[in-house]
Amino acid sequence: MMAVSFERRGRLHYLDPGSHRPAVGDKVLVPTDTGPEVAECIWAPTWIDDDIGGLPLCAGLATEADLERAEGSKARRAEAKMVARRLVRQHDLPMKVIAVDYIPARCQLVIYFSAPHRVDFRALVRDLASRLRVRVELRQIGPRDEARLQGGIGPCGRDTCCSTFLKDFEPVSVRMAKDQHLPVNPLRIAGACGRLMCCLKYEHPLYQDFHQKAPKLGASVETPEGPGVVVGHSVPADKVVVKLSEDGRRCACPRASVCGSRQAYEAKYLPGQKPAADR
Repeated sequence: MMAVSFERRGRLHYLDPGSHRPAVGDKVLVPTDTGPEVAECIWAPTWIDDDIGGLPLCAGLATEADLERAEGSKARRAEAKMVARRLVRQHDLPMKVIAVDYIPARCQLVIYFSAPHRVDFRALVRDLASRLRVRVELRQIGPRDEARLQGGIGPCGRDTCCSTFLKDFEPVSVRMAKDQHLPVNPLRIAGACGRLMCCLKYEHPLYQDFHQKAPKLGASVETPEGPGVVVGHSVPADKVVVKLSEDGRRCACPRASVCGSRQAYEAKYLPGQKPAADR
């Protein structure tokens, strides 16, 4: 398997290298719906243990003609983006041009834009087609797709997930932030697109599983250090914080050590064994 990117710091696309062995930085041909496109090899071909099927097959190394065609398409996209922004200002339309895609096989330009509501851009399309002398299609996109196309840096200091490896946008809710005890503050849980961060979904299943199996807050439990009451959870460490009844001291115990079913199992089948927290 190998990984390529059509743009510097853009999204990674995975390919089956076939009989080709490009090095990092080499330009390769990637099959697309509109014909082979030039991309840069980011990860050199590597054997992996998992059996992954359905990957597109690398069409080989890019030739000089392919590179010239790619540079021509890049220049055409830059020109179209500049002209589109100028005409948008002239028509006084409430829209923002985000990206332009050029399809040489169809002699067509696809212009992606964002807007707060639906926009009547029929006059704009006529002017664009007359000025650029190609077929023009305008597509309105949402805030998440805008962030994906533009790229950027997330609150974590890394490139946004949507512009690097995420393929689909899965639904994210405020409940996920609450389950992870995060402050429900838009400035803390919103991404570059202004919507809830996609990464809120990454660890949410771990928190759901922990809360289903761990004792609730205020529950009385038996710990290796004596009886106590649960006063907190530490999900990443898989521990519960217990306030001991004897001296009021707090201790962090593994979840398994205060689980009633685990204690009953050890008492019945492993008599004389050390408690789970001590092993």
